[in-house]
Amino acid sequence: MFYFSKSKYCDFRQCPKIPWLKKYKPEEYVIDAATQAKFTTGNEVGDLAMGLFGEFVEVTAFKPDGGLDLNKMKQLTRQALAEGRENICEASFDYQGLYCAVDILRKNGDGYDIYEVKSSTSPHNYVYIIDTSYQRYVLEKCGVKVKGVFLVTIDTSYVFDGTLDLNKFFKITEVTPLVEEEIKTVEENLRAAEKVMASASEPAVGLSESCNSPYPCAFFGYCTRGIPSPSVFDLYGMHFKQALELYERGIVSLQDVWNDGKCLEGGKSQGRLRRRQVEYAVEDRGTYVDKTGVEEFLKTLTYPLYFLDFETIQLAVPRYVGTRPYQQLPVQYSLHILKADGTLEHREFLGRPEEDPRRALAERLVSDIPDDVCVLAYNKSFECSRIKELAEAFPDLSEHLLKMRENVKDLIDPFQKGYYYNRNMGGSFSIKSVLPAVYPDDPALNYHNLEGVHNGSEAMELFPRLKDMPSDERAKAEYDLLKYCELDTYALVKLYEELRRVSDKS
Repeated sequence: MFYFSKSKYCDFRQCPKIPWLKKYKPEEYVIDAATQAKFTTGNEVGDLAMGLFGEFVEVTAFKPDGGLDLNKMKQLTRQALAEGRENICEASFDYQGLYCAVDILRKNGDGYDIYEVKSSTSPHNYVYIIDTSYQRYVLEKCGVKVKGVFLVTIDTSYVFDGTLDLNKFFKITEVTPLVEEEIKTVEENLRAAEKVMASASEPAVGLSESCNSPYPCAFFGYCTRGIPSPSVFDLYGMHFKQALELYERGIVSLQDVWNDGKCLEGGKSQGRLRRRQVEYAVEDRGTYVDKTGVEEFLKTLTYPLYFLDFETIQLAVPRYVGTRPYQQLPVQYSLHILKADGTLEHREFLGRPEEDPRRALAERLVSDIPDDVCVLAYNKSFECSRIKELAEAFPDLSEHLLKMRENVKDLIDPFQKGYYYNRNMGGSFSIKSVLPAVYPDDPALNYHNLEGVHNGSEAMELFPRLKDMPSDERAKAEYDLLKYCELDTYALVKLYEELRRVSDKS
């Protein structure tokens, strides 16, 4: 018997290999902390939405081992339908092995409406139509009269006032006409999927735009295992679609790119940096330094130097009064202060998730950073945006904060402008690429050597959970957050020192 779920169906529509690999080679499935956090957020938003229409019955049931008891859920769904319940959450159906659970099945006269809940802020994603078309197909095959299909997404204009208003937090969009058109293809797609899943042979599917659309595929590393690294997919400023077109022409390695030449074309700056990336990789060169460019950048800086980095959270469900869904909220910062005599001082701040941390952070920030000093950030638009938002939120601190913002310099500039390039940067100018290229053998600058928190996604996911941790676990998590953020600004100091060294000003 052919068993399939709506998630497998959506995977199949993106690429037939995805559900096949999940079944036959699950060990190759690789997701990062950011993706995992999206799953967690989706569950949180889904739970909230259950109360959108008032009283409801939820049919979720679990086995002793913690797994979902699908048979029990289907039984409870049949019972709720027989009782004429108005709102059935996680309503579960099975038609000849085709399974789906509807987020909210809402009674509408002599039939029902499907409400699919997404933690997204926009209903305009065709995957949602594919998803709900499969659901409608299964329900109608089970004898349920489906009258309408709706998407429930998050309204980012909603401002939390202390009491969550679900009717303002969520927005509802009817997609019935789109589903009616898409449902015509479901049976044909299911027949194709059944053949793929029944075969022990891996589908002969090459790389395509599906590798990156509508979502980056978790099996991309597996499917590109035979491709040399770095490759055309690592070219600076190259969109995936452009790289794919080159790949299909047989231009795969950076040597291929170098031989072709035309691949190195682009805007003046982009073309120059792309050419340098390929040239230094193919000819195995080490570090390029435009000494004049580096010196010109350094002339814009004055001691003492304040190296600043923020960590933020983006809560789908706002927790603090006056905030919106997915608003970037600074909760932590690290600050290294380098004086002219070489003295280095470190300061830091970490808020508490039980209360809005922004006021305390802003007050500490204006205390730690005078308004007339040189502040250095990496990719400063992020820090500058957070400072501007703090100034808007706290008018009594705005003058100081806005002056601070005016004095922020961007340490990414000499790297992104091509004044300093090392082949190991791989065409990327993120600090996670630049730092190990410049300091490959310094364990103190290796993010992998940190405990608990190794990147911003992990920090963003960990902070909101502090409030629910036992005291000893929380203390360890707070320590990990502080050490991660501290490394971010210490890394800036070390990159600055390297620029000084190559300019002969150290």
